[in-house]
Amino acid sequence: MPLTSRVSGPYGRRPRPEPPEPLPAPTVDAHTHLDACGCVTTDDVAAALDRAEAVGVTRVVTIADDLDAARWAVAAANSDSRVAAAVALHPTRTAAVSEADFAEIERLAADPRVVAVGETGLDFYWDHSPPAAQETWFRRHVDLAKRLGKPLMIHDRDAHADVLRVLREEGAPETVVFHCFSGDAAMARECVGAGYVLSFAGPVTFKNSHDLRAAAALVPEDRLLVETDAPFLTPHPHRGRSNEPYCLPWTVRGLAAVRGVSDERLADTAGRNAERVFRLGELPPVVPDLALGADGRRSP
Repeated sequence: MPLTSRVSGPYGRRPRPEPPEPLPAPTVDAHTHLDACGCVTTDDVAAALDRAEAVGVTRVVTIADDLDAARWAVAAANSDSRVAAAVALHPTRTAAVSEADFAEIERLAADPRVVAVGETGLDFYWDHSPPAAQETWFRRHVDLAKRLGKPLMIHDRDAHADVLRVLREEGAPETVVFHCFSGDAAMARECVGAGYVLSFAGPVTFKNSHDLRAAAALVPEDRLLVETDAPFLTPHPHRGRSNEPYCLPWTVRGLAAVRGVSDERLADTAGRNAERVFRLGELPPVVPDLALGADGRRSP
């Protein structure tokens, strides 16, 4: 029987694909949303990671896009040693952010098992938050990443020039990761020239993604990550179905073909890069007192 997500919304009603052939080398899902994949409890997280590990995806970074998700992500990262977290307020969630909200993001981002500040940036596709508010809070997240000495994870949708402008004006943190990179070759060259890391998701496998594939082909090996952005952006040949970290091998194989390298080399390279970029080898042990309880909240 196909796996079925418990998450609400259109992605939760779609069956997940059967597992792909395991990768020939372990790798890391650099950006996923375990809560949006339907995970609630510690057991849910463990089951999702077991499915991923069975096909060679040995670690994941689960991303928060609002305050509730940030609390959950930190608890999830303290529930399973294979999970790290990133926390921020997504640009589409910035219309009514308070200083108290951001103060809690600052506190959560300082957790030792939080490896990045994100996803943050600009989104001019959706009309959920005024551009001025998005930019204000993007700048605050840039400052937070620099103060904490953690990578900044960028959300950039239909906002390439403005995202790059803000990073130039603020002075980028030492490490910047463009999640689900969506630019063309010229944009990729500019990002690489600035020292940024580019993470590729399912769209790089889509047949009509000619500009994105051209960009993916030229990124230096040491600036390359892979991700699912699950439960969204499921790679070909399962586009439109619900995504999960275990689906990452399809993106790895598609990206390897674009770059003209073996699946093993691509998986190994992306995995090692994620370990370096997010300093996964330096993560402290999980803290059971901060883990998820039976109801999906932090343990008492």
